[in-house]
Amino acid sequence: MFAYARVGLGKEAGFIAGWMAMLDYVLIPAVAYLFSGIAMNALVPDVSRWVWTALAVVITTCLNLWGVRAAARVGFLVLAMEIVVLVIFIVSAIVVLARDGAERGWLSPLSGDGTQGAFALSAVIGAVSVAVLSYLGFDAVATFAEEVTGGSEKVARALLFCLALAGVLFIAQTYLVALLEPTTSAQLAADAGKQGSAFYDAVDVSVGDWLHNLVAVSKAIGAAFAALAGQAAAGRLVFAMARDRRLPRALSKTDDGVPRVALLSAAVITLVAAVWAARRDDGLDHLVSVVDIGALTAFTLLHASVVGWFAVRRRGGPVVWWRHVLVPVLGAAITVAVIVEASGTAQVVGAIWLAVGLVVLAVQSRGWSGSSHAVCGGTARW
Repeated sequence: MFAYARVGLGKEAGFIAGWMAMLDYVLIPAVAYLFSGIAMNALVPDVSRWVWTALAVVITTCLNLWGVRAAARVGFLVLAMEIVVLVIFIVSAIVVLARDGAERGWLSPLSGDGTQGAFALSAVIGAVSVAVLSYLGFDAVATFAEEVTGGSEKVARALLFCLALAGVLFIAQTYLVALLEPTTSAQLAADAGKQGSAFYDAVDVSVGDWLHNLVAVSKAIGAAFAALAGQAAAGRLVFAMARDRRLPRALSKTDDGVPRVALLSAAVITLVAAVWAARRDDGLDHLVSVVDIGALTAFTLLHASVVGWFAVRRRGGPVVWWRHVLVPVLGAAITVAVIVEASGTAQVVGAIWLAVGLVVLAVQSRGWSGSSHAVCGGTARW
């Protein structure tokens, strides 16, 4: 997003897109780490979930500092384990539904269970933030373009494959667990403490402790190692912006090809956010909303960059109005609508983060106008 907005809209818009995306990239791993902490706390309630969350951050950060190849090997093994557990869950859920029937209507996962009142467009738009979070992260594949063999086409295929696979798996498990869930949506909405463990509670009641424990272990390990990839992507985004002198130059240093300074910086922010959220009953909701604000703001600029590149700058050949103008404008309108419906806390955090980014941009611009090399005077160099 940083690169696309920079070439489509200019270096200032590119920086803002990268800055807001950094909020997304740094905090998405925090959400995954929190999921890991929730899952482990469901297995070992005597240990606070913030302790499990912090432990997951430390372990995966060490793997990322080891190098991308080692992290990729471990991540592949964890993915294989997760797929096996997911297949076991799907088969078990189908058996229970065939034997005992569903707790609610077969279409209720799509239409609602009727306990939250009539259909409301604002509720749908608000729920889009959950869907956004569920599909965020596949774009992180693009941050490894410089470290892969086979060219950009291989990266593009990997990105689309991840998107399609994640969509199928997410829909399957969400639909099945919604049919098994004995607690109504109104009851879950009224008790924020039960929302994080709702999946495990439904599996426990409908199938049994053995699957509850198996799924919890799988989710704990899987979420932590999903965060491993997200943390690596966040570190590389920080590294790329520092290399382009949009962040302090110290963040662009590498050690044997690994941007360890950038990775550690991103990991510290992730650790603070994840532990803060883990210590609150409503921490997951707040964290998800903040992540979405950063991502959706960056995606809005990404849509605008398509219009800027093709329709304004005319750099991409003949303009196809429906593809280069209509589609990105509609996409931007949807992302803006979701931002408007986000929680007040998320909007405030997003506004503060944006304000800080604008200050950084102003300082950089002043430095560029005074000198082509030094920024902020003295010994600080970007």
